Amino acid sequence: MALDIKICGLKTDKALAAALAGGASHVGFIFFAKSPRYVEPAEAGRLREAARGKAKAVAVTVDASDAFLDDIVEKMQPDMLQLHGAESPERVAEVKARYGLPVMKALPVSEAADLGRVKPFIGIADRFLFDAKPPKGSELPGGNGLAFDWRILAGLDAGVDYMLSGGLNAGNIGDAFRLANPPGIDVSSGVESAPGVKEPALIEQFFRAVGAARDNRAA
Repeated sequence: MALDIKICGLKTDKALAAALAGGASHVGFIFFAKSPRYVEPAEAGRLREAARGKAKAVAVTVDASDAFLDDIVEKMQPDMLQLHGAESPERVAEVKARYGLPVMKALPVSEAADLGRVKPFIGIADRFLFDAKPPKGSELPGGNGLAFDWRILAGLDAGVDYMLSGGLNAGNIGDAFRLANPPGIDVSSGVESAPGVKEPALIEQFFRAVGAARDNRAA
């Protein structure tokens, strides 16, 4: 089974180049002003040119207005939109209809009961991203470097397409495959030397760890 790998929160040419060289299927750009990974739409549009024909460029937003989404879509020309806020199924449907782009809906997870939030989005969201619930008081809905108990994903209905996010890094990706065997993975803070600072060497290390973990699973 093909594995999708998304490197999210990219801001520099070097980090993007490392993600593409490693074989990322998706590259993500954050449009949430409070995030240390925030990038301006025009700059994301410049960066994403290197990914054309190599990886899908994902615009990550949090409860964004139509006006802001219009600006992002015009200047970045993303392949996919990721809605990482409290967007309702109705809002996801509106965004899909407005832009004609696939939408990935992020849902925070900490216990098995949280997976029940998937159901209203089935047939509306094109894919899901399961991220750890942010710590109390955090202003960031993701990128907090926290993981949840991946074993609960075994309770998902077959056919739910998702990416696993939250606290992934080179040291624990093997556990993620063993416990959840996700169809896609998303890493951000796990390849950073400081919040918002992607480290090409850590991106390379992450891809090596993914390769080793998959080889072990196949053995």
